[in-house]
Amino acid sequence: MSYELTASTRVAVIGAGSMGSGIAQVAAQSGHQVLLHDTQVAAAERGLARIAADLEGAVRRGKLADQECKEILGRIRVAARLEDLEGAGLVVEAIVEKLEPKQCLFRALESLLPEHAVLATNTSSISVTAVAQGLRRPERMIGWHFFNPAPRMKLVEIVRGVETDPALVSALRALSVAWGKTAVEAPNTPGFIVNRVARPYYAEAMRLVSEGVAAPVEVDRLLREAGKFAMGPFELMDLIGLDVNLSVSESVFQATAFDPRYAPHVLQQELVRCGRLGRKTGRGFYSYGEDAERPVPVNVAAAHFSESLRVPAKLGLLAPLVERLRAAGNAITQHSRSIEEILDFGPVRVALTDGRSVAERSAQDGKGLILLDLALDYNETKVIGATADSAALPHMEALAGLLATAGIALVALKDVAGLVVMRTVCCLANEAADLMTWTGTKGADIDIAMQLGTAYPRGPLAWADGLGCARVATVLTHLQAHYGETRYRRAPALSSRQHSRGCFHG
Repeated sequence: MSYELTASTRVAVIGAGSMGSGIAQVAAQSGHQVLLHDTQVAAAERGLARIAADLEGAVRRGKLADQECKEILGRIRVAARLEDLEGAGLVVEAIVEKLEPKQCLFRALESLLPEHAVLATNTSSISVTAVAQGLRRPERMIGWHFFNPAPRMKLVEIVRGVETDPALVSALRALSVAWGKTAVEAPNTPGFIVNRVARPYYAEAMRLVSEGVAAPVEVDRLLREAGKFAMGPFELMDLIGLDVNLSVSESVFQATAFDPRYAPHVLQQELVRCGRLGRKTGRGFYSYGEDAERPVPVNVAAAHFSESLRVPAKLGLLAPLVERLRAAGNAITQHSRSIEEILDFGPVRVALTDGRSVAERSAQDGKGLILLDLALDYNETKVIGATADSAALPHMEALAGLLATAGIALVALKDVAGLVVMRTVCCLANEAADLMTWTGTKGADIDIAMQLGTAYPRGPLAWADGLGCARVATVLTHLQAHYGETRYRRAPALSSRQHSRGCFHG
Protein backbone atom coordinates (compact mmCIF):
# COMPACT_ATOMS: atom_id res chain seq x y z
CA MET A 1 0.00 0.00 0.00
CA SER A 2 1.13 3.57 -0.69
CA TYR A 3 1.22 5.93 2.27
CA GLU A 4 0.87 9.64 1.54
CA LEU A 5 2.21 11.60 4.50
CA THR A 6 2.55 15.25 3.53
CA ALA A 7 1.96 18.64 5.13
CA SER A 8 -1.71 18.28 4.17
CA THR A 9 -2.06 15.14 6.34
CA ARG A 10 -4.10 15.82 9.47
CA VAL A 11 -2.16 14.65 12.51
CA ALA A 12 -3.76 13.47 15.76
CA VAL A 13 -1.64 13.28 18.90
CA ILE A 14 -3.02 11.30 21.84
CA GLY A 15 -1.57 12.08 25.24
CA ALA A 16 -0.97 15.73 26.10
CA GLY A 17 1.94 15.44 28.52
CA SER A 18 5.31 17.02 27.78
CA MET A 19 6.08 14.46 25.08
CA GLY A 20 2.67 14.51 23.38
CA SER A 21 2.39 18.29 23.40
CA GLY A 22 5.94 18.51 22.06
CA ILE A 23 5.10 16.20 19.14
CA ALA A 24 1.95 18.22 18.44
CA GLN A 25 4.06 21.39 18.36
CA VAL A 26 6.56 19.87 15.90
CA ALA A 27 3.71 18.76 13.61
CA ALA A 28 2.08 22.19 13.67
CA GLN A 29 5.40 23.93 13.04
CA SER A 30 5.77 21.69 9.99
CA GLY A 31 2.45 22.92 8.56
CA HIS A 32 0.02 20.17 9.67
CA GLN A 33 -3.43 20.64 11.12
CA VAL A 34 -3.17 18.99 14.53
CA LEU A 35 -5.71 17.47 16.89
CA LEU A 36 -4.52 17.10 20.49
CA HIS A 37 -6.45 14.61 22.59
CA ASP A 38 -6.18 13.44 26.17
CA THR A 39 -8.61 11.44 28.29
CA GLN A 40 -8.75 14.53 30.51
CA VAL A 41 -9.70 17.62 28.54
CA ALA A 42 -8.03 19.80 31.16
CA ALA A 43 -4.74 17.99 30.49
CA ALA A 44 -5.10 18.70 26.77
CA GLU A 45 -5.74 22.38 27.54
CA ARG A 46 -2.60 22.46 29.69
CA GLY A 47 -0.70 20.83 26.85
CA LEU A 48 -1.88 23.55 24.47
CA ALA A 49 -0.87 26.21 27.01
CA ARG A 50 2.58 24.57 27.27
CA ILE A 51 2.96 24.80 23.48
CA ALA A 52 1.88 28.45 23.50
CA ALA A 53 4.37 29.30 26.25
CA ASP A 54 7.22 27.65 24.36
CA LEU A 55 6.39 29.43 21.10
CA GLU A 56 5.93 32.79 22.81
CA GLY A 57 9.31 32.34 24.44
CA ALA A 58 10.81 31.84 20.97
CA VAL A 59 9.17 35.09 19.87
CA ARG A 60 10.69 36.98 22.82
CA ARG A 61 14.13 35.59 21.97
CA GLY A 62 13.77 36.68 18.37
CA LYS A 63 13.74 33.09 17.07
CA LEU A 64 10.17 33.22 15.76
CA ALA A 65 8.01 35.96 14.24
CA ASP A 66 4.85 36.86 16.16
CA GLN A 67 2.64 36.17 13.14
CA GLU A 68 4.22 32.76 12.61
CA CYS A 69 3.59 31.94 16.27
CA LYS A 70 -0.10 32.76 15.85
CA GLU A 71 -0.32 30.65 12.68
CA ILE A 72 1.25 27.62 14.38
CA LEU A 73 -1.09 27.88 17.35
CA GLY A 74 -4.01 28.29 14.95
CA ARG A 75 -3.24 24.89 13.47
CA ILE A 76 -3.68 23.08 16.81
CA ARG A 77 -6.98 22.39 18.48
CA VAL A 78 -8.07 20.22 21.36
CA ALA A 79 -10.17 17.15 20.51
CA ALA A 80 -12.36 16.30 23.50
CA ARG A 81 -13.36 12.81 22.29
CA LEU A 82 -11.69 10.03 20.33
CA GLU A 83 -14.53 10.34 17.84
CA ASP A 84 -13.31 13.86 17.05
CA LEU A 85 -10.16 12.36 15.50
CA GLU A 86 -12.05 11.01 12.48
CA GLY A 87 -10.31 12.07 9.29
CA ALA A 88 -6.80 12.06 10.73
CA GLY A 89 -4.27 10.49 8.38
CA LEU A 90 -1.63 9.96 11.07
CA VAL A 91 -2.13 9.24 14.75
CA VAL A 92 0.78 9.44 17.18
CA GLU A 93 0.18 7.86 20.58
CA ALA A 94 2.11 9.24 23.58
CA ILE A 95 0.19 7.85 26.55
CA VAL A 96 1.33 5.89 29.61
CA GLU A 97 4.20 3.44 28.93
CA LYS A 98 2.12 0.29 29.50
CA LEU A 99 1.15 -2.31 26.93
CA GLU A 100 -2.56 -2.89 27.63
CA PRO A 101 -3.67 0.77 27.51
CA LYS A 102 -1.83 1.19 24.21
CA GLN A 103 -3.43 -1.92 22.72
CA CYS A 104 -6.93 -0.83 23.81
CA LEU A 105 -6.41 2.64 22.36
CA PHE A 106 -5.30 1.43 18.93
CA ARG A 107 -8.09 -1.13 18.69
CA ALA A 108 -10.56 1.68 19.34
CA LEU A 109 -8.87 3.94 16.79
CA GLU A 110 -8.87 1.28 14.09
CA SER A 111 -12.66 1.40 13.88
CA LEU A 112 -12.72 5.21 13.80
CA LEU A 113 -10.04 6.07 11.27
CA PRO A 114 -9.92 5.60 7.50
CA GLU A 115 -8.15 2.59 6.00
CA HIS A 116 -5.16 4.64 4.88
CA ALA A 117 -4.50 6.19 8.31
CA VAL A 118 -1.10 5.44 9.87
CA LEU A 119 -0.96 4.33 13.50
CA ALA A 120 2.28 5.32 15.27
CA THR A 121 3.27 4.60 18.84
CA ASN A 122 5.83 6.73 20.64
CA THR A 123 6.72 3.87 23.00
CA SER A 124 10.28 4.02 24.24
CA SER A 125 10.75 0.33 24.98
CA ILE A 126 7.62 -1.80 24.38
CA SER A 127 7.51 -4.19 21.42
CA VAL A 128 5.71 -2.62 18.46
CA THR A 129 4.52 -6.10 17.45
CA ALA A 130 2.89 -6.47 20.87
CA VAL A 131 1.19 -3.07 20.61
CA ALA A 132 -0.23 -4.07 17.22
CA GLN A 133 -1.54 -7.40 18.48
CA GLY A 134 -5.27 -7.77 17.89
CA LEU A 135 -5.50 -5.15 15.12
CA ARG A 136 -7.25 -6.12 11.93
CA ARG A 137 -4.52 -4.39 9.94
CA PRO A 138 -1.28 -4.51 11.96
CA GLU A 139 0.72 -3.59 8.87
CA ARG A 140 -0.13 0.10 9.36
CA MET A 141 1.25 0.14 12.93
CA ILE A 142 4.78 1.50 13.43
CA GLY A 143 6.99 2.76 16.22
CA TRP A 144 7.98 6.44 15.99
CA HIS A 145 9.97 7.27 19.08
CA PHE A 146 10.69 10.96 19.76
CA PHE A 147 12.96 12.29 22.47
CA ASN A 148 12.10 14.90 25.07
CA PRO A 149 11.80 17.82 24.45
CA ALA A 150 10.50 16.88 21.01
CA PRO A 151 10.71 20.38 19.46
CA ARG A 152 14.47 20.50 20.15
CA MET A 153 15.74 16.93 20.05
CA LYS A 154 16.72 15.97 16.51
CA LEU A 155 16.50 12.18 16.74
CA VAL A 156 13.58 9.88 16.07
CA GLU A 157 13.75 6.09 16.11
CA ILE A 158 11.62 4.32 13.52
CA VAL A 159 10.70 0.81 14.67
CA ARG A 160 8.90 -1.77 12.56
CA GLY A 161 6.92 -4.62 14.05
CA VAL A 162 6.79 -8.05 12.45
CA GLU A 163 3.72 -7.08 10.38
CA THR A 164 4.68 -3.44 9.60
CA ASP A 165 4.50 -2.61 5.89
CA PRO A 166 8.06 -1.78 4.68
CA ALA A 167 6.58 1.05 2.59
CA LEU A 168 5.47 2.70 5.82
CA VAL A 169 9.07 2.83 7.05
CA SER A 170 10.11 4.80 3.97
CA ALA A 171 7.12 7.12 4.26
CA LEU A 172 7.77 7.85 7.92
CA ARG A 173 11.47 8.42 7.31
CA ALA A 174 10.61 11.02 4.68
CA LEU A 175 8.12 12.69 7.03
CA SER A 176 10.72 12.73 9.81
CA VAL A 177 13.11 14.61 7.53
CA ALA A 178 10.33 17.04 6.60
CA TRP A 179 9.85 17.67 10.32
CA GLY A 180 13.54 18.50 10.69
CA LYS A 181 14.49 15.22 12.37
CA THR A 182 17.25 12.67 11.84
CA ALA A 183 15.65 9.23 11.63
CA VAL A 184 17.37 5.93 12.38
CA GLU A 185 15.71 2.57 11.91
CA ALA A 186 15.90 0.83 15.26
CA PRO A 187 15.38 -2.89 15.91
CA ASN A 188 12.18 -3.97 17.62
CA THR A 189 14.08 -5.23 20.64
CA PRO A 190 13.89 -4.12 24.28
CA GLY A 191 14.76 -0.43 24.55
CA PHE A 192 15.31 -0.12 20.77
CA ILE A 193 18.68 1.66 20.35
CA VAL A 194 18.94 4.57 22.78
CA ASN A 195 17.17 3.19 25.84
CA ARG A 196 18.96 -0.14 25.44
CA VAL A 197 22.49 1.17 24.95
CA ALA A 198 22.10 3.85 27.66
CA ARG A 199 21.28 1.37 30.45
CA PRO A 200 24.90 1.08 31.69
CA TYR A 201 25.19 4.86 32.03
CA TYR A 202 22.70 4.76 34.88
CA ALA A 203 23.29 1.25 36.21
CA GLU A 204 27.06 1.52 36.62
CA ALA A 205 26.73 4.92 38.30
CA MET A 206 24.34 3.54 40.90
CA ARG A 207 26.60 0.55 41.52
CA LEU A 208 29.57 2.87 42.03
CA VAL A 209 27.71 4.98 44.58
CA SER A 210 26.39 1.89 46.35
CA GLU A 211 29.97 0.58 46.61
CA GLY A 212 30.96 3.84 48.30
CA VAL A 213 33.40 4.78 45.53
CA ALA A 214 32.21 8.39 45.42
CA ALA A 215 29.15 10.53 46.02
CA PRO A 216 26.65 11.15 43.19
CA VAL A 217 27.95 14.70 42.73
CA GLU A 218 31.49 13.40 42.15
CA VAL A 219 30.39 10.67 39.73
CA ASP A 220 28.36 13.28 37.84
CA ARG A 221 31.30 15.64 37.74
CA LEU A 222 33.73 13.06 36.39
CA LEU A 223 31.37 11.89 33.64
CA ARG A 224 30.38 15.44 32.75
CA GLU A 225 33.79 17.15 32.89
CA ALA A 226 36.25 14.31 32.17
CA GLY A 227 33.92 12.18 30.04
CA LYS A 228 32.29 15.25 28.40
CA PHE A 229 28.78 13.85 28.69
CA ALA A 230 26.18 16.62 28.64
CA MET A 231 24.88 15.64 32.08
CA GLY A 232 25.97 13.21 34.75
CA PRO A 233 23.77 10.14 35.29
CA PHE A 234 22.27 11.27 38.61
CA GLU A 235 21.36 14.78 37.48
CA LEU A 236 20.00 13.29 34.26
CA MET A 237 17.80 10.80 36.13
CA ASP A 238 16.50 13.67 38.27
CA LEU A 239 15.63 15.59 35.08
CA ILE A 240 13.96 12.64 33.34
CA GLY A 241 12.17 11.52 36.48
CA LEU A 242 13.37 8.58 38.53
CA ASP A 243 10.01 6.86 38.04
CA VAL A 244 10.23 7.22 34.25
CA ASN A 245 13.82 5.98 34.15
CA LEU A 246 12.96 3.07 36.45
CA SER A 247 9.97 2.16 34.28
CA VAL A 248 12.22 1.86 31.21
CA SER A 249 14.70 -0.24 33.20
CA GLU A 250 11.93 -2.57 34.35
CA SER A 251 10.53 -2.85 30.83
CA VAL A 252 13.92 -3.77 29.34
CA PHE A 253 14.63 -6.17 32.24
CA GLN A 254 11.33 -8.03 31.72
CA ALA A 255 11.63 -8.07 27.93
CA THR A 256 15.13 -9.60 28.12
CA ALA A 257 13.86 -12.54 30.18
CA PHE A 258 15.22 -10.92 33.35
CA ASP A 259 18.82 -10.77 32.18
CA PRO A 260 20.70 -9.54 35.30
CA ARG A 261 22.60 -7.03 33.17
CA TYR A 262 19.43 -4.92 33.03
CA ALA A 263 18.16 -5.45 36.57
CA PRO A 264 16.82 -2.24 38.16
CA HIS A 265 18.95 -1.03 41.04
CA VAL A 266 17.56 -1.03 44.57
CA LEU A 267 18.85 2.51 45.15
CA GLN A 268 16.56 3.89 42.45
CA GLN A 269 13.67 1.66 43.52
CA GLU A 270 13.88 2.96 47.09
CA LEU A 271 13.86 6.61 46.03
CA VAL A 272 10.80 6.01 43.83
CA ARG A 273 9.03 4.21 46.69
CA CYS A 274 9.40 7.24 48.94
CA GLY A 275 8.31 9.71 46.26
CA ARG A 276 11.71 11.23 45.51
CA LEU A 277 11.24 11.36 41.74
CA GLY A 278 13.64 14.18 40.87
CA ARG A 279 13.04 17.74 39.80
CA LYS A 280 9.27 17.32 39.44
CA THR A 281 8.89 16.48 43.14
CA GLY A 282 11.65 18.77 44.37
CA ARG A 283 13.93 15.95 45.45
CA GLY A 284 15.63 12.96 43.87
CA PHE A 285 19.33 12.26 44.12
CA TYR A 286 19.60 16.01 44.69
CA SER A 287 17.29 18.58 46.30
CA TYR A 288 15.74 21.40 44.29
CA GLY A 289 14.03 24.64 45.12
CA GLU A 290 15.08 28.10 46.19
CA ASP A 291 16.70 27.04 49.47
CA ALA A 292 18.21 23.78 48.23
CA GLU A 293 21.99 23.51 48.43
CA ARG A 294 23.79 21.45 45.80
CA PRO A 295 26.58 19.32 47.31
CA VAL A 296 30.07 20.39 46.26
CA PRO A 297 32.59 17.81 45.00
CA VAL A 298 35.89 17.67 46.89
CA ASN A 299 39.31 17.87 45.21
CA VAL A 300 42.52 16.40 46.56
CA ALA A 301 44.54 19.20 48.18
CA ALA A 302 47.45 20.14 45.92
CA ALA A 303 50.97 20.03 47.37
CA HIS A 304 54.01 21.58 45.69
CA PHE A 305 55.43 19.20 43.10
CA SER A 306 59.23 19.47 42.88
CA GLU A 307 60.22 16.13 41.42
CA SER A 308 60.89 14.96 37.89
CA LEU A 309 58.19 12.94 36.13
CA ARG A 310 59.65 9.87 34.44
CA VAL A 311 57.74 8.57 31.41
CA PRO A 312 58.09 5.65 28.95
CA ALA A 313 58.77 5.97 25.24
CA LYS A 314 55.28 4.70 24.48
CA LEU A 315 52.75 6.85 26.28
CA GLY A 316 49.59 5.52 24.62
CA LEU A 317 46.44 7.32 25.74
CA LEU A 318 48.42 9.34 28.31
CA ALA A 319 50.53 11.11 25.65
CA PRO A 320 48.33 14.26 25.53
CA LEU A 321 48.40 14.51 29.34
CA VAL A 322 52.21 14.25 29.46
CA GLU A 323 52.59 16.90 26.75
CA ARG A 324 50.23 19.17 28.65
CA LEU A 325 52.29 18.74 31.81
CA ARG A 326 55.49 19.40 29.85
CA ALA A 327 53.99 22.58 28.39
CA ALA A 328 53.17 23.70 31.95
CA GLY A 329 56.91 23.72 32.73
CA ASN A 330 57.32 20.40 34.55
CA ALA A 331 60.57 18.45 34.33
CA ILE A 332 59.95 15.26 32.36
CA THR A 333 62.50 12.57 31.57
CA GLN A 334 62.21 9.25 29.79
CA HIS A 335 62.74 6.07 31.80
CA SER A 336 63.92 2.71 30.54
CA ARG A 337 60.72 0.78 31.19
CA SER A 338 59.36 -0.95 28.11
CA ILE A 339 55.81 -1.12 29.49
CA GLU A 340 53.39 1.48 28.14
CA GLU A 341 51.38 4.11 30.03
CA ILE A 342 53.36 3.92 33.28
CA LEU A 343 54.52 7.28 34.73
CA ASP A 344 56.83 7.50 37.75
CA PHE A 345 57.70 10.12 40.33
CA GLY A 346 59.59 9.41 43.54
CA PRO A 347 58.67 5.89 44.72
CA VAL A 348 55.26 5.98 43.01
CA ARG A 349 53.98 4.66 39.70
CA VAL A 350 50.99 6.21 37.96
CA ALA A 351 49.06 4.09 35.44
CA LEU A 352 45.85 4.27 33.46
CA THR A 353 43.22 1.86 34.79
CA ASP A 354 42.87 -1.43 32.93
CA GLY A 355 39.76 -2.58 34.79
CA ARG A 356 41.52 -4.17 37.75
CA SER A 357 41.32 -2.73 41.25
CA VAL A 358 44.41 -0.98 42.56
CA ALA A 359 44.64 -3.63 45.29
CA GLU A 360 44.81 -6.46 42.76
CA ARG A 361 47.16 -4.64 40.42
CA SER A 362 49.63 -3.48 43.09
CA ALA A 363 49.70 -6.98 44.60
CA GLN A 364 50.81 -8.32 41.21
CA ASP A 365 53.11 -5.46 40.14
CA GLY A 366 54.46 -4.21 43.47
CA LYS A 367 53.26 -1.47 45.81
CA GLY A 368 53.22 2.27 45.36
CA LEU A 369 50.56 2.55 42.63
CA ILE A 370 48.09 5.26 41.63
CA LEU A 371 45.49 4.44 38.96
CA LEU A 372 44.14 7.24 36.76
CA ASP A 373 40.68 7.26 35.27
CA LEU A 374 39.93 7.89 31.60
CA ALA A 375 39.20 11.33 30.12
CA LEU A 376 37.72 11.91 26.69
CA ASP A 377 40.40 14.48 25.94
CA TYR A 378 43.41 14.82 28.22
CA ASN A 379 44.30 17.98 26.29
CA GLU A 380 41.26 19.77 27.68
CA THR A 381 39.96 17.99 30.76
CA LYS A 382 39.83 20.02 33.97
CA VAL A 383 39.45 17.03 36.28
CA ILE A 384 40.72 13.46 36.55
CA GLY A 385 39.70 10.74 39.00
CA ALA A 386 42.26 8.50 40.67
CA THR A 387 42.70 5.88 43.37
CA ALA A 388 45.82 4.77 45.21
CA ASP A 389 47.08 1.82 47.21
CA SER A 390 48.20 2.34 50.81
CA ALA A 391 51.84 2.95 49.86
CA ALA A 392 50.96 5.60 47.26
CA LEU A 393 48.16 7.29 49.17
CA PRO A 394 50.48 9.82 50.89
CA HIS A 395 51.66 10.92 47.44
CA MET A 396 48.19 11.82 46.10
CA GLU A 397 48.64 15.46 47.12
CA ALA A 398 51.91 15.60 45.17
CA LEU A 399 50.12 14.22 42.10
CA ALA A 400 47.38 16.81 42.64
CA GLY A 401 50.07 19.49 42.68
CA LEU A 402 51.56 18.19 39.43
CA LEU A 403 48.17 18.15 37.69
CA ALA A 404 47.30 21.60 39.10
CA THR A 405 50.20 23.10 37.13
CA ALA A 406 48.20 22.21 34.00
CA GLY A 407 44.86 23.39 35.42
CA ILE A 408 43.60 19.90 36.29
CA ALA A 409 41.87 19.01 39.57
CA LEU A 410 42.28 15.55 41.09
CA VAL A 411 39.30 13.68 42.57
CA ALA A 412 40.08 10.84 44.97
CA LEU A 413 38.08 7.65 44.47
CA LYS A 414 37.89 4.64 46.72
CA ASP A 415 39.37 1.55 45.15
CA VAL A 416 37.03 0.05 42.57
CA ALA A 417 37.53 -2.03 39.44
CA GLY A 418 37.53 0.14 36.31
CA LEU A 419 37.05 3.47 38.14
CA VAL A 420 34.27 5.74 36.81
CA VAL A 421 34.72 7.02 33.24
CA MET A 422 36.68 4.03 31.89
CA ARG A 423 34.21 1.56 33.32
CA THR A 424 31.17 3.46 32.05
CA VAL A 425 32.53 3.99 28.55
CA CYS A 426 33.58 0.34 28.14
CA CYS A 427 30.16 -0.87 29.30
CA LEU A 428 28.41 1.50 26.87
CA ALA A 429 30.61 0.31 24.00
CA ASN A 430 29.94 -3.31 24.92
CA GLU A 431 26.18 -2.74 25.02
CA ALA A 432 26.30 -1.08 21.60
CA ALA A 433 28.36 -3.98 20.23
CA ASP A 434 25.89 -6.46 21.72
CA LEU A 435 22.98 -4.71 20.01
CA MET A 436 24.95 -4.75 16.77
CA THR A 437 25.68 -8.47 17.17
CA TRP A 438 22.16 -9.72 17.71
CA THR A 439 20.07 -7.30 15.63
CA GLY A 440 22.31 -6.36 12.72
CA THR A 441 21.82 -2.66 13.48
CA LYS A 442 24.44 -0.55 11.72
CA GLY A 443 27.20 0.78 13.92
CA ALA A 444 26.82 4.23 12.36
CA ASP A 445 23.11 4.30 13.26
CA ILE A 446 23.88 3.31 16.85
CA ASP A 447 26.45 6.07 17.25
CA ILE A 448 24.26 8.71 15.61
CA ALA A 449 21.33 7.69 17.80
CA MET A 450 23.37 7.94 21.00
CA GLN A 451 24.84 11.31 20.06
CA LEU A 452 21.53 12.88 19.02
CA GLY A 453 19.24 11.08 21.45
CA THR A 454 21.34 11.44 24.58
CA ALA A 455 23.91 14.12 23.63
CA TYR A 456 26.82 11.73 24.15
CA PRO A 457 30.11 13.42 23.19
CA ARG A 458 31.06 10.49 20.98
CA GLY A 459 29.23 7.41 19.78
CA PRO A 460 30.08 4.39 22.00
CA LEU A 461 31.43 2.38 19.06
CA ALA A 462 33.56 5.31 17.88
CA TRP A 463 34.84 5.56 21.44
CA ALA A 464 35.74 1.85 21.35
CA ASP A 465 37.66 2.51 18.14
CA GLY A 466 39.57 5.31 19.87
CA LEU A 467 40.41 3.20 22.91
CA GLY A 468 41.03 0.07 20.88
CA CYS A 469 38.76 -2.96 21.01
CA ALA A 470 41.45 -4.99 22.77
CA ARG A 471 41.57 -2.47 25.63
CA VAL A 472 37.78 -2.38 25.97
CA ALA A 473 37.64 -6.18 26.00
CA THR A 474 40.41 -6.33 28.61
CA VAL A 475 38.62 -3.90 30.92
CA LEU A 476 35.43 -5.94 30.65
CA THR A 477 37.29 -9.20 31.28
CA HIS A 478 38.80 -7.74 34.44
CA LEU A 479 35.41 -6.40 35.57
CA GLN A 480 33.81 -9.80 35.07
CA ALA A 481 36.61 -11.53 36.98
CA HIS A 482 36.40 -8.99 39.82
CA TYR A 483 32.63 -9.18 40.29
CA GLY A 484 32.00 -12.72 39.05
CA GLU A 485 28.93 -11.47 37.16
CA THR A 486 27.73 -12.11 33.62
CA ARG A 487 26.66 -8.47 33.27
CA TYR A 488 30.21 -7.72 32.05
CA ARG A 489 30.29 -10.51 29.44
CA ARG A 490 31.82 -9.35 26.17
CA ALA A 491 29.65 -8.91 23.08
CA PRO A 492 30.64 -11.19 20.19
CA ALA A 493 31.03 -8.17 17.88
CA LEU A 494 33.60 -6.80 20.33
CA SER A 495 35.42 -10.09 20.90
CA SER A 496 35.74 -10.67 17.15
CA ARG A 497 37.64 -7.39 16.83
CA GLN A 498 39.74 -7.87 19.97
CA HIS A 499 42.63 -9.72 18.32
CA SER A 500 42.60 -7.95 14.97
CA ARG A 501 43.04 -4.48 13.60
CA GLY A 502 39.36 -4.36 12.83
CA CYS A 503 37.22 -1.56 14.17
CA PHE A 504 33.56 -0.58 14.14
CA HIS A 505 34.05 2.34 11.75
CA GLY A 506 36.56 2.59 8.96
